[in-house]
Formats: sequence, C-alpha cells, structure tokens
Amino acid sequence: MNSPHAQIAFRAAITLAAVGLGGALLAALVGVVLSVVGSSASATTRLCGKVDVAPAGGRDYLAQNNVWGADTPQCVAVGDQSLQVESAGHSRPPEGAPAASPSLIRGCHWEECTDVGDLPVQVSAMPEVTSDLVTRQVDTGVFNAAYVVWFHSGPVASGTPDGAELVIWMRSRGGIRPGGSMVAENVEVAGARWNVWLARDGGRTRITYERVVEVTAVSGLDIRAFTLDSTRRGHIDPRWYLVAVEAGFNLWRGGAGNAIESFSVSVGDQTP
Repeated sequence: MNSPHAQIAFRAAITLAAVGLGGALLAALVGVVLSVVGSSASATTRLCGKVDVAPAGGRDYLAQNNVWGADTPQCVAVGDQSLQVESAGHSRPPEGAPAASPSLIRGCHWEECTDVGDLPVQVSAMPEVTSDLVTRQVDTGVFNAAYVVWFHSGPVASGTPDGAELVIWMRSRGGIRPGGSMVAENVEVAGARWNVWLARDGGRTRITYERVVEVTAVSGLDIRAFTLDSTRRGHIDPRWYLVAVEAGFNLWRGGAGNAIESFSVSVGDQTP
C-alpha cells in the first residue's frame, strides 16, 4: 500500500471498524475519504516539459512552463487561474536573457489559444482591457514579475507575433534591469509612475514599463492605457491587434516558490 491517500483511507477504515460501525456505513465513510483526497489531488496539473502547456481552470486561461533560454529543469503546478513554480534549477547571468518565463495566458501565445471570443482586439478600436493579478514572491534568486502583452499585424497570431511586445514590469529581484535603453523616466500611466525602456528583439519592438514603486499585486490594471501610450510614442501601430495578455515570472536564477495566486483579464465591448 504505497499511496499515502490509500493509507489514510485504510487507517480510517480500521478505526471505524474497531468502534463497531456497520459495514454499509463503514464503506460510505471510507468512500468519502477517498473522494475528498482524490478530488484535491486532481485539481492540480504539473508541467515539467520545456514547452508544456495546459488549461488553467477551463480553456479561458492557459498555463505554460516555457523554459526557453536554458536546459535546466523546471516544474510548475497549475490550478484554477493560478500557477506555482515548484522547482527551478536555473543559473543564468543577470545581464543576459532569462532561462524561463512560466506564465498564465489569455488569448494566443504562438499557436496555443484560449477559448475566448473577446480577443484579439484591434488597437484603433480597443475597448477597455483590464486585469487583476495577485502574486507571491520569494526572497531568493534572480527574477522579475511582469505582464507581457503581445501585438500582431493580423487578427490571429500564427507563429511568432510580428508587431510588438509590451512588458509591464511590476517587481524584480537580483539587480536585473529591462533590456534596451531608457527613453522616458517617471511617466504616469494607469495611476502609477513608470520608467519606459525600448529594445529591438528579432525584428520586433519591445517596450517595457518598469514600475518605479514595486508591487506584488494589482487590481484593474488598465492595459489599454499602456497600449495608447506606446501608440502615441510611435512604438505600436494602430492597425495591429492585441492577441494575448500574459502574466508570470522571468527567471534567471532559482525561482522556486514564486506563485500566481490569481489572474484574470476583462475585455469590454468592442466598437464595430
């Protein structure tokens, strides 16, 4: 009897039998024990493959392990719009690219898409797009916590998005900084202050808004406000489409214990 769940049920059965409960009641109570244990165990999906993707509470959200910058092992546990880094063996230099970007997704990441009808949206007619995010972050390792908003020239991203990558950098640890160069400082967007960085990555523009006062959670984050600010700066084309909103961690060194406790994205009614 190797399973700890089976051992718990077996011990419960022995105890109930010892106090003289009837066979039918005994069987029913043991079944309840097994049912509760089994249901809690099945609520979590574990991803350990480099490119593993799984639903994160239905198909409205996806989770990805996304180990793309290293060959070191990593596993994440996926729940209902939640994710936790269980193990991460990374040790990348902080001045280079991260080892992995485990995250939750709404929309399309490369050719993996959630079952939602409100994305993509065209920038020129973008409705209100907001997001709530609550994270738990450890005090060891080198990492950041950030949103990544992807833009594509067409309404469906088939392959790599060819428009822009908009990063909303919430908090970091270990002395890392956004790539590229700072083009604006202490800019007010969506009710907070940000430093704006600009970089080119494989022909795609990456705009990073680095929060001046770091946080681990946000409520009603106005993603449209960042999009419109980047559009005014000439970094996002109004003809492009917002195809995905992601939230997670970029991991350079370690990262186990970091978690997304909840994540949601709301898209308002679109203009015809």
